[in-house]
Amino acid sequence: MTGVTISDNQVRRLAHEVGHELIARRDRKAVEHRRRQLEPRTAVVPVAVVVEVDGGRIRTRAAGAGPGVHEAQNKEDKVACLATLSGPTFATDPCPEPPESFRCPRRVRRLVQQMKGPAGEVAPPETVDESTPPVPAGEPEGAERWSPTRLVRTCVASLEGSTAFGPMMAAEAQERRFYEAPRRAFVADGQAYNWTIWRGYFGAFEPIVDFLHAVCYVFSSAAAVSPDEASGWSQYVAWMRACWQGRVGEVLTELDQWQARLGEPPLGEAATAEERRDPRRVVAHARTYLGNNRDRMAYPRYRRNGLPTSSLVESLVGEINARVKSTQKHWTRPDGAESILQLRAAVLSQDDRLPRFFAERPGSSFRKRDTLCHKSEGATAQTVA
Repeated sequence: MTGVTISDNQVRRLAHEVGHELIARRDRKAVEHRRRQLEPRTAVVPVAVVVEVDGGRIRTRAAGAGPGVHEAQNKEDKVACLATLSGPTFATDPCPEPPESFRCPRRVRRLVQQMKGPAGEVAPPETVDESTPPVPAGEPEGAERWSPTRLVRTCVASLEGSTAFGPMMAAEAQERRFYEAPRRAFVADGQAYNWTIWRGYFGAFEPIVDFLHAVCYVFSSAAAVSPDEASGWSQYVAWMRACWQGRVGEVLTELDQWQARLGEPPLGEAATAEERRDPRRVVAHARTYLGNNRDRMAYPRYRRNGLPTSSLVESLVGEINARVKSTQKHWTRPDGAESILQLRAAVLSQDDRLPRFFAERPGSSFRKRDTLCHKSEGATAQTVA
């Protein structure tokens, strides 16, 4: 646009520099939150909010080892989505039957394949978007909307562990006055660290296990215990509907019966794909997942309260991955990866935080220079004159 040539090294250096400034600002806010010194940046208290967290994998390399990839490692990047919501509450369950998208074999198989596939490749997931759900079978067009609408989304991302990531999420929530909202939800998958963060920083939020992950476990276990594809699909629909309607206990009872018939899984981790597909292991994993998260699967109550039952962070992780993940990208540990995650999170946040950051950044053309700077410039001008 300007005809000015900018080298790759200059872009890399500036991105690294700005990323480090964003890291420093983020960490400072986490400290202020812990000391109860962090002020909200908005005057409006949201009506309904959701906090979500998920993890992915990015490829990294050792720092200071020269050109090329040295000591390649996959590292987990944690991503949090904090969104304000709007939508009504209901006296009864507004959607007692699962949407058609969960009863479409092609979509469900693709969903399961993508959510349980190997990490590291860029493949935008075809997830079920509850913000515009398909009309369930038998429901007329124009039926009352039951799922909440997302308003403003912000993002927190880091390679730090959950102990450090929790305060980052809490600081972002406090700045946006999430703790004052009348309706609050925390949605995540069954990873233990997610619920450690919930207990430590969001205990007053309604804990909800992402329904999409429950679908994956139910689908896999139904296929494992059925003699053919048709009966497996029928079993999946029955178990999926039971989970959707909050009858997780019934599914667990049937899985217990299947485990008794099949026998207990072999000891030790599965080493091959064939061992991972062992019906005994598949059923045991589903029993563990549903059993551990049973109290977070009261989906009819969440829908009545106008809260989401599926995670928005899945699509956000895909947007993060589109920038940082591929078979050819290896980010330098730890600074290079952490810097680019801060930039990507700022770009994907819908509160104009990156333009505001540049407007407030020292040296910005939008900021007035201090008096000392003006005096030194004046003296320099006189000397030159």
